[in-house]
Amino acid sequence: MLESLWNFINQYFWEPMFTRSGYNAYNTFVYAFLFGFGVVCSYRYIIKPLKIKVDEKLFWAVTPMVIFGATARALVDGGVLPENPWILTPGIFFTAFFLIVPALAVDAKLKTYPRITVTWGLVLALGVNYLLVTNVKSWRPYELTLLHTFVSWIPVFVIYKYRSFDRLYLYPILAHLYDMGSTVVAIHFYGYREVHWLENILVGHFGAYFYYPWIAFILVIVYYGLQKLVPDEEERRFWYLAIYILGLGPAIRDPAQMVLQIAG
Repeated sequence: MLESLWNFINQYFWEPMFTRSGYNAYNTFVYAFLFGFGVVCSYRYIIKPLKIKVDEKLFWAVTPMVIFGATARALVDGGVLPENPWILTPGIFFTAFFLIVPALAVDAKLKTYPRITVTWGLVLALGVNYLLVTNVKSWRPYELTLLHTFVSWIPVFVIYKYRSFDRLYLYPILAHLYDMGSTVVAIHFYGYREVHWLENILVGHFGAYFYYPWIAFILVIVYYGLQKLVPDEEERRFWYLAIYILGLGPAIRDPAQMVLQIAG
């Protein structure tokens, strides 16, 4: 019984971290559950007790730590850092979480928020980005990613201008479109494989650019779903933050990974 359980965990959870085989139905479900559970607990037992307002300041405060985690993850794929469960997916999420929570707590205690949190995140982010810049093979994938990203942002700002929605939700939208830009470039131009099991099926049938309507559809459903399911505005906005992190992480990681692996 224990051997069968270990074989299951090893096949669907442990090995995919190191073999880059990606997500499957089992780990996708478990990670999604842990994500939701983590969002609820983080808000109720960390953010609320620390009396940290969920606003643009918090989004900017956590961004350097996201950049650190995503870049560190890319450095592993680029062969710059050794493989370690704590800097592979999903371990890097826990690592970043354990690194940022004490900074938020100290900031709240000393009434210096968000200076300590931002400074700590920037120190870590600058360290890994120094390793990135000194090991780059070609910036071309980043250029293509930014081109796709900026073009995809144009209709978002037009829609926001004429049909207003919560300004904070702009952050996750822009982050996920940034992620889409890097994903489309990786798959369409450089032959990378989609690691998420459902998206892999869709891309296989419709091509990489199908990502744009697919993600737009999901972001709209999530936005209106949160309006209905999470009546508390502060908690709902914390969900926006979580979705922002979920988009920004791979948006930073993917082009960083490509510039470390692709020459010319």
